[in-house]
Amino acid sequence: MISRQIVEEVLQEAKRKGATAADLVLIENELVTAQVRLRETETLRSAKEVRLGLRLFFDKRSATSSTSDLSKESLARLVEDTAVLAKAIAHDECSGLPPAEECAKSIPDLDLYDPDGEALTVKDQIDRARTAEDAALSYDSRITNSEGAEFASNLYRIIYGSSQGFLGEYRGSTFSLAVTPIASSEDGMQRDHWYSRARHLGAMESPEAIGKRAAERTLRRLGARKIKTQEVPVIFDPDTAANLMRIFCSALFGPALYRGASFLIDRLGDRIAAESISIYDDGTLPGHLGSKPFDGEGLPTRRNAIVENGVLRSYLLDSYSARKLGMKPTGSAARGAGDSPTPWPTNFYLQSGSHEPAEIIRSVDAGLYVTELIGFGVNLVTGDYSQGAVGFWIEKGELTYPVEEITIAGNLKEMLLGIEMVGNDLIFRSSVVAPTLKIRRMTVAGH
Repeated sequence: MISRQIVEEVLQEAKRKGATAADLVLIENELVTAQVRLRETETLRSAKEVRLGLRLFFDKRSATSSTSDLSKESLARLVEDTAVLAKAIAHDECSGLPPAEECAKSIPDLDLYDPDGEALTVKDQIDRARTAEDAALSYDSRITNSEGAEFASNLYRIIYGSSQGFLGEYRGSTFSLAVTPIASSEDGMQRDHWYSRARHLGAMESPEAIGKRAAERTLRRLGARKIKTQEVPVIFDPDTAANLMRIFCSALFGPALYRGASFLIDRLGDRIAAESISIYDDGTLPGHLGSKPFDGEGLPTRRNAIVENGVLRSYLLDSYSARKLGMKPTGSAARGAGDSPTPWPTNFYLQSGSHEPAEIIRSVDAGLYVTELIGFGVNLVTGDYSQGAVGFWIEKGELTYPVEEITIAGNLKEMLLGIEMVGNDLIFRSSVVAPTLKIRRMTVAGH
C-alpha cells in the first residue's frame, strides 16, 4: 500500500535540489472490468496501478512529471530530471502553489468509499453483467442481439502533499453497470442503452432493472422516422440535458476564459439564462460521484453558485487560471499523476424545477423530445450549437413516434435564455446532471 512517507521523502529531496516549491499526488487504483455479450464472458480486465506525479517550482518556472516506479533510486531520478526540466521552462509570472493559509484545514469524511467493494469478486461482476443483459434479451422477442453489458469497479486512494505543509488523503470507490441491447423489426434495427453508476454498491439500480430499462428504451425506437426541417420547441430528457450542462461547463473553465475561447468572458453579474435557472458545483455532497474533500492543489472543495436565478455568479478556476484572470481559485483543480492541475467540475447540477416531465411534454403542441445526442458541434467562442439527435416527435402534448437522422441547432446564449420549463426529475447518476428541460425554440433539421 502506498504511504505518506513517500510523499514526505520526495518533498524533502525536492527541497535539497533547490526547488522553491513542490507538490505531488500519489494515486493508487484497483480497476476491474467485466464485459459480457450474448450471455458469454467477452473481456475481463483487472489492473492495480500506482502513479506518482511531481511538480517542481524554481521561482516562476515549473515542470511536471510522473512515474509508476516508487523505488528510492527511481524517485531520486524523478526529482533530478524534473528539476532539470523546470529550470529549462520559460518564466511564468502566474506560476506557483496556492498560499498555505488557503489549503484545507481538515479532511471531512464525505462517504466516498464502499468497503463492500473489497469483497466483490470477478465472478460477482460477471454475474451482474450477465443478469442485466439477460433481463434485456428476455424482455421481448424483438430484442434480437446485444452490444453487451459491462460491470466496472474502481477502488482508489489519493494522497496529496505540498511544500506548503499540506498533506491529505482520501479513499474512493465507483461502480457502474451498463447494457446495450439491439432490437429488430421489419423497419430495421435500433440500439439504446441504460446504466447505473454510484459510489456504493447498494445505491445502484438492480441488474434486472437496468436490463429492463435498456430494453424498453431500445424497443421504443423501432419504426423511427425522418421529419422535415422546422423551428419548434425542444425538450431535453435528463441525460441529454446533462450533455448541455457539460458543454456549458466547458465555457466556465479558467483556461477557456484567459485564452479568449468562451462566450462567457466578462459576463459575471450578467443575466445569461432564464430566471428559473440556478446552477451549482458542489464538491462537498456526501456520497456523490464528483465529491472530494480537497482539490488537486490541496484547497478545500466547496459549493460554488455558478448561476443564480439566471445570473452568472462564478467561473471554475484553479490557482493558475485565477491568477491569470485576477481572481480567486474556486477549489476546482483536478489533476492526474502526469498533469498540471486544471479546472474541472465536482458535482455540477442544474437545480430541479417544479414541473413533472409529463407536464412539460403536454405543454408542447408540436416539437421534439430528445433522448440521445450524437457528435460534438459546438463553438464555445460564439456559442453556436449543432448536434445530431435522436428522440420522439410530440403532437398535441403526446410522444407520438420515434425520429432519427436529425440535427438540432441554435446558440447557447439564446438556448439558456430560452429555457421555459425545468423538470422536477433531477437524479445524480453522474457528476454532471440536470433535470428535463424545455427550450422555447430551436431549429430541427431533417430532410
